[in-house]
Amino acid sequence: MAATAAAAPRTPVTTPANSRRHESSDHISRMVARLISAGYAAYLILLLPAAISMAPRMDAWWTPVVVAAVYGSGLLPGALSFRRDTRPMRIASGVAATAFLLAVFSWPLAWNGPPLPSGELLWLATFPGLASLAVVSTWPTWLMFAHLVIGCVTVQIVNFAAHEDAPRELLLPEITFAIMFCTLFVGAAVMALRTGRVLDATTDATHAAAAAAAARRARTVERERFDALIHDGVMSTLLAASRLGTTPAVSRLATTTLRQLDALRDGRGAQEYFGCEEVLSLLRAAATDVDEGVALRVERLDGAETLTVPAETTRALAAALAEALRNSGRHAGEAVTRSVEVAVAREGITVLVADDGRGFDPATVPAHRLGVSVSIHGRMRQLHGGSARIETAPGAGTRVHLAWSSS
Repeated sequence: MAATAAAAPRTPVTTPANSRRHESSDHISRMVARLISAGYAAYLILLLPAAISMAPRMDAWWTPVVVAAVYGSGLLPGALSFRRDTRPMRIASGVAATAFLLAVFSWPLAWNGPPLPSGELLWLATFPGLASLAVVSTWPTWLMFAHLVIGCVTVQIVNFAAHEDAPRELLLPEITFAIMFCTLFVGAAVMALRTGRVLDATTDATHAAAAAAAARRARTVERERFDALIHDGVMSTLLAASRLGTTPAVSRLATTTLRQLDALRDGRGAQEYFGCEEVLSLLRAAATDVDEGVALRVERLDGAETLTVPAETTRALAAALAEALRNSGRHAGEAVTRSVEVAVAREGITVLVADDGRGFDPATVPAHRLGVSVSIHGRMRQLHGGSARIETAPGAGTRVHLAWSSS
């Protein structure tokens, strides 16, 4: 292959065919979880001396249990955010939010006094918004804001209760300020997450539109193929009859042509299965429609003549092949050699589209570029037994592998 002859050493990067569902919102959720855990870690360092100094005023069990439960659960979402599955991270976030409220509600049960000196703040009262922020991507918005209000009100009441000389008329302003201050950060996180969800929904809609456009393109290619079959069949039959007269060969050709015409008349043009030669004809038509000069080589393995391929599978292979050639034409550069290799066997078919162009880094492809993700990976992923794989690297050409197996 021409692509293998590139002078630069190949370090192929294989692009995954995985779906990108909820990619933006999941990414934001992970970032929020790490931010929350970093906040808990900072507060642990800053407030641990205050918690230790207040420990003699509490029952002996309360401080170690609460510190371990509150800060331990707060550090967990960030650690779990590096896992592929986000469910444990979301569960841990809910645990962190719940642990904070339980710690605040348990304070009156363990408080022994004496009151805190003036100017010393109850350490739990310093980060109620952080606990609410932990569940911004896990709980419904109304429940998360309810948690914020309950947490702010409770910690301020507990803080005032711990100070004997605290002016009671300042309780309501302190509660209001705490709620408003925490709402700024929680609200920003809610809007960021909503933006991610809107982006995901827009991306899904765009993918669906691109897939529909690709399907229309595939139907157009198939119509062109049928037009060619009808034209070639009818013209070949008439020409043979005018030159040879009535012969067994002309009779067989006429019978085949009439069968094709009957299939079109009866609405069976988009037949359920294609034979080997029909599949190759459609693939060749799709390739030459994009690049008339492309070299297409066919390898027929044992049992290839018995292969039957579903019509939808054939259309998908042809459309993905055409998209791979179009991408090569747009991005591979000038004076590039392109080739298409098709291998047909009893159990399936493989297509290799290769060029010796400039290549690319799949990680740098923007999310809005849908040619690879939808028209190649997405289309092949929808097929039972279908797969797509792209090997490329900057300066080392590109190889697109398409495959379908009947097993």
